[in-house]
Amino acid sequence: MLLSRSASGVCPLHCGRSDTKLQLPASGRSPGICSQQSQQAARRSTQVSCEATDDQAQQSTTRRSVLGTSLALALAANSQLQSRPAFAKVVDKEWEKVKLPVDPGVVLLDIAFTDSNPDHGFLLGSRQTLLETNDGGKTWNPRQVAAAQDEGFNYRFQSISFAGEEGWIVGKPAILLHTKDGGKNWDRVPLSGKLPGNPVLVVATGSSKAEMTTDQGAIYVTDNGAYSWAAAVQETVDATLNRTVSSGISGASYYEGSFSQINRSPDGDYVAVSSRGNFYLTWQPGQTFWTPHNRPTARRVQNMGWTQDNFLWLASRGGDVFFGQEKGGTEKFEQAKLGSRGFGILDVSFRDGSLGYACGGSGSLFKTSDGGDSWKRVRATDDVAGNLYAIKWQKNGAGYILGNDGILLRYIA
Repeated sequence: MLLSRSASGVCPLHCGRSDTKLQLPASGRSPGICSQQSQQAARRSTQVSCEATDDQAQQSTTRRSVLGTSLALALAANSQLQSRPAFAKVVDKEWEKVKLPVDPGVVLLDIAFTDSNPDHGFLLGSRQTLLETNDGGKTWNPRQVAAAQDEGFNYRFQSISFAGEEGWIVGKPAILLHTKDGGKNWDRVPLSGKLPGNPVLVVATGSSKAEMTTDQGAIYVTDNGAYSWAAAVQETVDATLNRTVSSGISGASYYEGSFSQINRSPDGDYVAVSSRGNFYLTWQPGQTFWTPHNRPTARRVQNMGWTQDNFLWLASRGGDVFFGQEKGGTEKFEQAKLGSRGFGILDVSFRDGSLGYACGGSGSLFKTSDGGDSWKRVRATDDVAGNLYAIKWQKNGAGYILGNDGILLRYIA
């Protein structure tokens, strides 16, 4: 059935009639010609015979082949442009920003991948955020853990770690999740109400083995899949400080009972920053208590961590970065030439012995290619609207930067 619609004004195909009626097919598409032109075209078609010559046919064939080649090239170029997901925005030649299905305000805190499949991993953060990927972090889907929804708490998932297909998650309020099948199923491990502090770090150290650390300095070790835990630290941090306060640890008397940051080295050593940032502590396997240290700068400590070869790094609240001059816990540091422009440095991490990055407030990102001797600002990330909190490298060299407001940068170099 054709629907008739009066067209006011001149015919869109300029036949000169102002009272032309456009005949629209049922699909709603115009046939593209007015009725008068249709009749004239029909009469001409009965009188004119169009017979192509050999030259014309050859030219037509040539034009078709050229058009076909151009179309193939255009499709190939379009395929290359679409090879990167539309929801990933390239920020720099080495980093892209991945769009995530999370609410605004979510702070991303940790990321980990299974050993059996380096493309399969989990991303977690505040507001009980748990996302899963099967393509190396290009796309992410939300995951719900029934064991974490029974009590109505809005958990802050803090840390995740895998050894093979076995994984662990800890968070606040105190919660511990365990999986043996690569995250298909997560079981909740009961924690004692007398646990000193909240779990903030968990590290899978082998089959059925893990270390869990709280924000009050307690370190627990299991070697039987969490059926039992043994305390690795025998003395509380408060007791240690009370015993060693006369040794000249500046700011020890202001200790508020918890750590603001804690990190573990590949060798199993720990470093922790006091909540005020006025001193730091270290612990090595076999020691029964934490060892407090004076900070090497007048500015308070923002964060501390380890290089791949077990040297300490330290970031002050003024944006300065220092590197330890001895392996393990030390008080001998040398300042790096980073030039943070006053922005706080929140994390430092190395992909290998040479390539490393430091990230911080307002999208600040700095790169070193010589093991930290010199640093160069990555200006492209200045447009990232948020703070970059953590840099995470995986065993296969994949890298990710986590931030607030659901910011996730993926290493693409």
